[in-house]
Amino acid sequence: MTPDPARAHVPLRSAGPGCPDPPNEADRLTAEHLLPGLRTRWLGRTLHWLEETDSTNRVAQDLARAGAAEGTAVVAESQTAGRGRLGRSFFSPPFQNLYTSIVLRPKASAIETPATVLAAAVAVANAVADTVGSREPVEIKWPNDVLLAGLKVSGILLELGAEGTRVAYLVLGVGVNLNVLRESFPEEFRARAGSLRSFLGAPVDRAAFTRRLYERLEATLDRCAADGLPGVLPDFEAWFRMRGRRVRVAGAGADVLEGIALGVDRNGALRLGLASGETRVVAGDVTLLKEPA
Repeated sequence: MTPDPARAHVPLRSAGPGCPDPPNEADRLTAEHLLPGLRTRWLGRTLHWLEETDSTNRVAQDLARAGAAEGTAVVAESQTAGRGRLGRSFFSPPFQNLYTSIVLRPKASAIETPATVLAAAVAVANAVADTVGSREPVEIKWPNDVLLAGLKVSGILLELGAEGTRVAYLVLGVGVNLNVLRESFPEEFRARAGSLRSFLGAPVDRAAFTRRLYERLEATLDRCAADGLPGVLPDFEAWFRMRGRRVRVAGAGADVLEGIALGVDRNGALRLGLASGETRVVAGDVTLLKEPA
């Protein structure tokens, strides 16, 4: 039986002091407000909207397992258990940002799926630059964080469903901090996270941004499907401004490496210069280090 995304719906309650009241109907990211003017062929044409859910990725995975078509999108106004990479939480206050997950059905092997993460980062960087009106303050921190003026404004989470060695589906989760104010972030995030509103000094039209992101995503994912990672790597490198900077890379295990970011190789791995020579990092959490005085 096809799961009903509405089962994840939780009626809204007061969000507490300092949190915004529920917006009027026109401010919600429903299909009625997103689809008119959306210039995509397949991405987001079927859209499931939730006022609140635990995680849009979890809802999208349920839909994917039930046979949802490629491009099916889930949008939530709030998440109670938003997820980031490496098991981290993603701060998801209501009515302020964009939390969306998209079902993909690539004709690719599991080893090729990292290209999707890099492609998504390119699309988000383009959408952010379109919105703020400049490419200069926007960059990608390998592999999938988008920074604005040095602060993280977006994270991307890719989850895979497999049948044996075949990729049955991918779920691409994207969170973008649009209108949350920096002082609203939990203390643990405040020093390194930002939002488009904080940068611009004015609210961002969430529906317009979502349409722009979906259009950028579709174009970049189409190019990735046609040409693989080589089709998107030049664009990724254009947004990658870590080259030559000192970084610390923490892997999923206990290993921590410090060195100079040298670039991204043809497989999407980070090239890292160590005292002992060059190595490549396939996955890990990167921290930019201050240069010695």
